[in-house]
Amino acid sequence: MNLETRLPRNGKEGALYGLIICALTALFMTSLSTILAVKNFNGDVAISILKMFPIMVVIAIILEAVVIGRIAEKLAHKFTKPTDSFNAQILFRILFTVIGMSACMTLIGNAVAEGFSSEIFSNWVTNWPRNFIIVLAAESIVIQPIARFAMVKLHASQDKKIKTADLNVN
Repeated sequence: MNLETRLPRNGKEGALYGLIICALTALFMTSLSTILAVKNFNGDVAISILKMFPIMVVIAIILEAVVIGRIAEKLAHKFTKPTDSFNAQILFRILFTVIGMSACMTLIGNAVAEGFSSEIFSNWVTNWPRNFIIVLAAESIVIQPIARFAMVKLHASQDKKIKTADLNVN
């Protein structure tokens, strides 16, 4: 049996894969958005980022798992066929996930950082296109490949344990 090694094979692996992606993306975008908002980086900004990071990770994980991930998966299936390449299928999944997550997280991030104000939607209109492009590039080029690399390493380790156990039985 030739199983895909770049993607999760079960729920636990899916949770790990999602955690890697959400944590890296939340850390990157929380840092970038905070630094761009204050136009500076110093110890106080770093502490602010570290305070917001856990909140943003939890929100991102829940939002992706409950809403955006499901919608993105359905849309990706509408735009791809099972015969399409792995890369084509992944890129559509990334595109639809990033559209939804960047739209939601830009609004939520602003609310977490600044509170609710009359400027929240005008800030969203200004910040979302920038965030979308940055996250799309980061996800496609760096974050998703890191998560898939982690899956490849995990599966190689699992396969090695299975082969060792089979040799010990024989």
